This record gives sequence, C-alpha cells and structure tokens, in this order.
Amino acid sequence: MEVRTAQAVFRLGARVASRLAFLTLAAAMLAAGTGCSSSEKSDKDAKASLTPSPSASSSAPVDPAEAAKTAAVGTYKAYWQEMEKLYATPTGAGADMSKYAASAALKNAQADSKQIHDKGLIATGQVRVDSTSVTSVDINRQVPNARLSSCLDVSHWQVVDATTKQPAALPSTRLTRYVIVSTVERWSGGWRVIKDEPQAGRPC
Repeated sequence: MEVRTAQAVFRLGARVASRLAFLTLAAAMLAAGTGCSSSEKSDKDAKASLTPSPSASSSAPVDPAEAAKTAAVGTYKAYWQEMEKLYATPTGAGADMSKYAASAALKNAQADSKQIHDKGLIATGQVRVDSTSVTSVDINRQVPNARLSSCLDVSHWQVVDATTKQPAALPSTRLTRYVIVSTVERWSGGWRVIKDEPQAGRPC
C-alpha cells in the first residue's frame, strides 16, 4: 500500500486515528458528529402505584439520570454499527450517521470516510465496543449530556481494496484495542455522539 494511502487510512482513526500518531491504519478507520437543538424529556417514566394492593407490588419511578446513561450507551453502540455500514461500501450506501452523530463526530466521520473511499478502500468486518462506562452525566443542563469511556476493538475491522478485496498493508505495530472517550448529547431528535476521542498511550 502506498504511503499516501496508508496515511489516509490512518487519518480515520485520528478522527478516529488522524489525531493520534500511534493509531494504525485499521484504527484509523474509526471516526468519530453539527448543530444544536433543544432537548426533550420522556414522560413515560414508570410511576409507583398510588393504591397498591397487597398482591401487587408497586414499581419504583425510573431514575432520570440512569435512563440517560442507558440511552447514551445505546446510542454510542448504534453509532459504531452505523460506522461499519459507512465504510462497508465505496459510497457508504445505506448508512445515515446523522441518526447517531452530530457536531465534530458527524463531520469527521463524513470527511474521513470520503477520504478513504476516494482511495478506493473500504472496511469489512466488525468493530467491538467493550467495557463502556458512563464517567459523568448531566441531565440538568440545557442540552443534557453524558461522557463515556470504552475499549474500542478494531482487530476484526479489516481495511481492503474495494475492487479486489485484498487487505491493505498495515503496520505490525498497529494498536487494535484502545481506550476512547466520547461525549453524547440529548438533542430534540434523540441522543447524538458529538465527540469521539482516542486516548494516546491507553491500550485496553
């Protein structure tokens, strides 16, 4: 694979690899989404029964913060599933990153995928998002958000030539499992990943 092509693939990981020199071509296929919108809170939280009978136990109200954490994590995993679609074909047909990404994450995903597709490359296989934890959540700000930390595994996401399906040459020193920190916000249309930042020197 030519140096230019390798660098182009690498840049994906920096936005999921262009920012970090230590991320490799495969990691580079990762990318992290603009706009701002008002948030909406669901009114469907479970409510405790006002007059519970002895034979029926009342259900406790859903903690809004816990509900936000669950939604943010679910959105982040769906975001990477959509990213797989984006890179699986030369045109990204069938993928709609705007469902799960906005702001920097969306712009980076679109720009990086175009760069890779212009090089005649695609990515096949799957990305694994492991050990996701919510490090902070704030549901009281104008646009509620959550910060996540995950272990991103791209060892089974292979960069190949779109025509021949031959694997691209990857550095032997590539890092295929690393920590990635993300910010997810609740917009009017639902939760969106707005930042996705690989952490230098933090394999997992």
